[in-house]
Amino acid sequence: VLDLSGNVISLTDLWKDRTAVVAFARHFGCILCRKRADVLASKKEVFDGAGVSLVLVGPGTVDQAKAFASQTQFPGEVYADPTHASFEAFQFVSGASTIFNPKAAMRVMGAHLEGYRQDWGLSFEKDTVQRGGWQQGGIVIAGPGKDRLLYVHKDKEAGDEPDIKEVIEACC
Repeated sequence: VLDLSGNVISLTDLWKDRTAVVAFARHFGCILCRKRADVLASKKEVFDGAGVSLVLVGPGTVDQAKAFASQTQFPGEVYADPTHASFEAFQFVSGASTIFNPKAAMRVMGAHLEGYRQDWGLSFEKDTVQRGGWQQGGIVIAGPGKDRLLYVHKDKEAGDEPDIKEVIEACC
């Protein structure tokens, strides 16, 4: 993955020396990913109190990651994965059926009614259209230690969120 300065960071280095909640976004323009970021950000004090870092990884470019960080004011670290290698490593699902289904549509409408908005400019950048638009993500809690996975949630379709209480119980 790449940090916001474009430096290459090994994915497992994100939790090598600490425990981290790592949210994997569908793409940086995604309305549902903005909601996921907000839900996690609302619990930042809990994570901080437990010594747990908050991280978000999205498929895309460093510029997209910077725009997401600026627009959302996400209080954790944001990383770009232009090759989608981290998504492939966790075998997160991808495909049209993970987006175009009744559950995902209801979640998008719900997020819109809550005031969240899609950033269509980020959503329709070349890389997102070619690969990231179909990608699903998840939430991983890992560390300290490169091989220590405490929790893995893989989204089945867009907006498939675990209960935030479940996430907190797994890490804090």
